[in-house]
Amino acid sequence: MNDGPFSKDAAGKSLDRLIDIARSDTGQARRVANFLLAWWNGEDCGHFPVADLFGVDATIATHITTIIGFLGQHEGAIYPDAFGRKAEMIELVGRWRDLGAG
Repeated sequence: MNDGPFSKDAAGKSLDRLIDIARSDTGQARRVANFLLAWWNGEDCGHFPVADLFGVDATIATHITTIIGFLGQHEGAIYPDAFGRKAEMIELVGRWRDLGAG
């Protein structure tokens, strides 16, 4: 599973691109953040509405489906920290979610 469109390498590259997009301030960034944060911790960070794919361009949708394809090849859970991206995900939680409010 080291080669092909759903390899760990391909998923890691897609994850890096999606993180970069989620760090920006656009409608697409919000949708990408929704996807990444739902993967990270959907229970606390919210889930990803599939209809959000309608609001991103084809390249972004391909990055999302690359990650989903990678995840679908594995038994058990794999999260962004398996790619060494824990700090980036914590940053996105701080940027897009106010989990301490209430």
